[in-house]
Amino acid sequence: MGKQETDFFDPHVLIEVANYRMPFGKYKGIRLCHLPESYLVWFRSKGFPPGKLGSLLELIYEIKLNGLEHLLYPLMKK
Repeated sequence: MGKQETDFFDPHVLIEVANYRMPFGKYKGIRLCHLPESYLVWFRSKGFPPGKLGSLLELIYEIKLNGLEHLLYPLMKK
């Protein structure tokens, strides 16, 4: 089996990345879009984890890198 791919053009993926919370570590329970950029850069240098979490972390890295995180705020559930 190959690497799990995420369809970044699917609007449901943006809703998911806006609401997905970090499942472990120092930032457990924090929404991915609220993770510090330095943490995402660290993951980028070390390698994103496999699976769905890795795909979403890679997506949020690209979103933040391009200064587009404000587009996720309306998609957050309270």
